[in-house]
Amino acid sequence: MKQNSFPMREWHVKHMEQTLVRFVKGLSENATRWEIRLNNKYGKIGRVHKRIEYDVKHGVTNKEVFTFLQLIRTESSYHDVRSCEGSMKRLDEIQSYYSQQPQLFNNWNYTVTR
Repeated sequence: MKQNSFPMREWHVKHMEQTLVRFVKGLSENATRWEIRLNNKYGKIGRVHKRIEYDVKHGVTNKEVFTFLQLIRTESSYHDVRSCEGSMKRLDEIQSYYSQQPQLFNNWNYTVTR
């Protein structure tokens, strides 16, 4: 019997994709006050990065995140996402987090951390 270390991996992959599309697309021009309020609270780059890191912790790989970002940039089915104002800037911003490998540091007790 094979152990499933990440039982909800598919859900986290889908969540990562939805989070990235929502961030890159941004707010619509006729957003309600509630949508603007939620975007101000949860739509910043730091919160999006935390959500994706949570998904990575539960089975999504950094390579999958990077390939999905490339897919958004090149695939014709994501043309409506790319056509929104400021979307390419946001895509470049989030892609800068995943284009490089995280730098590892040695602590005083010789454990390697990010």
